[in-house]
Amino acid sequence: MIKVICIGHNYEYEIRELLKLFYKQSEIEISCVSFGEYVEEGFNRQIISKETLLTSMLVVEENKAIATSKLNGEEKIIEEQLDNKTELEIKKTIKRLIKKSLFKLLQKSKNIEVPWGILTGIRPTKIVHELLENGFSEENIMYTLINEYCIDSSKAKLLLDVAKTEYRYVYPIDETKISLYISIPFCPTRCLYCSFPSNPLNQSAHLVDSYVDSLCREIEGVTKLIKEVGKKVQTIYVGGGTPTTLSVTQFARIFDTIKTSIDLNYLEEFTVEAGRPDTIDYDKLMYLKGANITRLSINPQTMNDCTLKEIGREHTVDELVKSYKMALEIGFENINMDIIIGLPGEDTKMVEHTMNEIKKLSPINLTVHTLAIKRASRLKDQEEEYSLAEQQEVMDMLEITQNYAEVMGLKPYYMYRQKHMVGNLENIGYSKPGYECIYNIQIMEEKQTILALGAGAVSKITFPSENRLERVPNIKNLEQYIERVDEMIERKRKFFIDNI
Repeated sequence: MIKVICIGHNYEYEIRELLKLFYKQSEIEISCVSFGEYVEEGFNRQIISKETLLTSMLVVEENKAIATSKLNGEEKIIEEQLDNKTELEIKKTIKRLIKKSLFKLLQKSKNIEVPWGILTGIRPTKIVHELLENGFSEENIMYTLINEYCIDSSKAKLLLDVAKTEYRYVYPIDETKISLYISIPFCPTRCLYCSFPSNPLNQSAHLVDSYVDSLCREIEGVTKLIKEVGKKVQTIYVGGGTPTTLSVTQFARIFDTIKTSIDLNYLEEFTVEAGRPDTIDYDKLMYLKGANITRLSINPQTMNDCTLKEIGREHTVDELVKSYKMALEIGFENINMDIIIGLPGEDTKMVEHTMNEIKKLSPINLTVHTLAIKRASRLKDQEEEYSLAEQQEVMDMLEITQNYAEVMGLKPYYMYRQKHMVGNLENIGYSKPGYECIYNIQIMEEKQTILALGAGAVSKITFPSENRLERVPNIKNLEQYIERVDEMIERKRKFFIDNI
């Protein structure tokens, strides 16, 4: 147990997130007290019996913030001037100082490698974008990332490279452009690690046709709204679940609705996830090609048959390769492949094998995920039954994927992090130059409005001038979505009427 006393501040959430890098969540106990409460003898007697005591003290005086952390007789003091800072900048500075003081102290005490430093958020590129907007040079950005956020130099370089690529697509912000996300929440089976809205077909096949009808109704209603507010659709992303669980007839109903409802003259990218080869056939791929899909995602997750069986994917590596080659023969050029490192039972040799097999296929896009153990997944419930790689091994796996991506001529173009990731690392999207996925960049950087349609989809409506983002969720349950689709349309309409 680690007992933490916050003195003179109440940034309990930020401290808890940072401490998870060094301790299990169940081991962390945090109290926030004023200076007066801390010096009372009764309170000191209460805390002195604890096994480990960590204190985090904040003092703000004469335009200067001083953060002091103490543990086992060791202390770390970090201070910074607050002159000429706005109220928001002062708050950000204070949080950073508190976290940096704690991080420096704990890193020395625990002797643990934490490559992302004090960053615990899922979109670290936002920091670089802000620095670029403020005119920082690349040298100054690297210095800030390494010294102010305690990021490892290799991660800082990755962050800068990704942000520079994204910058070309995000800025200048064009508020007339939006993107659409269309949710197809069905899969042949539910993977061990999956936390997405996904319904196995053996339980929900009877609802697919009704779902497609309701989805088409929402597409029609939302696209009327898009025209009313004068927006242009830049990208469409059909995700899931596994969209290719749908039949050609069902796809045709959706895409015919899109063609008749949306002005596609401004469309720059149209992605469909065909994640599972056991849902792909020649007729389906031919239809998607004829529907002007510009980007396809065929996802192995691993190229080891034993792992595919372990995680609940009912297909083989050979089937994956055949599906990929079929897509190429039909004429799909921009194909993405997803893999996951840190899967149960896998080691570095197995990841090396996966990357060597993917190298033979030479996809235009490659997305490397680090396994995240999510609350809604079967893996979370059964975690003790599986062997998962330790941090150093996962770091070695990630390095293997980076080396192969470089050899394949793929450059990192977007990245994000998730909570509960094995090794506290990151997910990285790679592509050949010029084939970056615009939707992936926009969804991560949150500078463009993305209207999301279908069960479990969450719209993100942005207000760039206010640095504000609002979420408008759709209901997750399939039956309720089907029955209440008009309400889903009205939620978005009401939001636009009230806010735009």
